[in-house]
Amino acid sequence: MIAKFSLVALDCPDPMALAAFYSGITGWEITRPGDEWVELTSDIGATIAFQLAPDHVPPTWPDADHPQQLHLDFDVADLDTAEGAVLALGARKPATQPGGDDWRVYLDPAGHPFCFVLED
Repeated sequence: MIAKFSLVALDCPDPMALAAFYSGITGWEITRPGDEWVELTSDIGATIAFQLAPDHVPPTWPDADHPQQLHLDFDVADLDTAEGAVLALGARKPATQPGGDDWRVYLDPAGHPFCFVLED
């Protein structure tokens, strides 16, 4: 092993607002609030961080002119129920949905794609 994974960080124009959005999805606690860097920490050791990027240009998924570069997946028990809840938090659902009945793509308030995947 060369290194131990510690977190994934997303660039965004408002780290605290995006952390609050993902906290609403996961229930994870905001453990390191700040103006330029905010962290959400789970009880399973995963951490998502949000970094201030005032000139952030969101991806235009699925358009390759501004590709997504990465996305987050979240397992859900029911896609329809999860969709209603995440749209109420401020997510957007793009027209392109390649997942069929197994998963759906959404965009967070900063434009990052993420997916809800139906649990096995």
